[in-house]
Amino acid sequence: MKDVVSWTALISGYAKQGQGNEALHCFDMMVRDGILPNSVTFLSILKACGSIGSLEKGEEMHGHVIKEGLLGKDILLGSAVVDMYTKCGAMSKAQEVFDQLPIQDVVCWNALISGYAQHGPGEKALSCLDRMQRQGVSTDVVTFVCILKACCSIQAFEKGKEIHAEILKEGLLEKHVLVGNALVNMYTKCGELAKAQ
Repeated sequence: MKDVVSWTALISGYAKQGQGNEALHCFDMMVRDGILPNSVTFLSILKACGSIGSLEKGEEMHGHVIKEGLLGKDILLGSAVVDMYTKCGAMSKAQEVFDQLPIQDVVCWNALISGYAQHGPGEKALSCLDRMQRQGVSTDVVTFVCILKACCSIQAFEKGKEIHAEILKEGLLEKHVLVGNALVNMYTKCGELAKAQ
């Protein structure tokens, strides 16, 4: 017999493989069978919505999460809603949800910063980093990669150099090739080829 755990495992598998439409189809079949989704189901389906840019279905899932009273209780779910909106390019909606979350951890901040780095304005990504640090939330590798991407998009060479210094201070360059790649890309796009080298 299929239950919420087996359906969620299937939905999650499709979402992780980037097969968002299949995940949404399974979700619809699960609901038709009268099986109620749980937090893990919503995490997976929000990921699927973001991966295929299905804003309409994502908004519907956001509505269900609110209706179930899960948004304020589950920090991962809050981050997933923000991430879904950023991946769909709905930055004002992502910011609105983010501002309403009772806890804003590094994952949630990274989702918002990544969205601004990708969809703009890049300056907002930089101001998010400043706010995040003022609130005492520690940065991680993902934060730095996203901020460097934002620096590229707005040619913020000086800020990129500051970020480079922080990366060196934290010893991340030797440990994470993604950070090194992001630095090279940032310096190249800012026309600083000697620094990129």
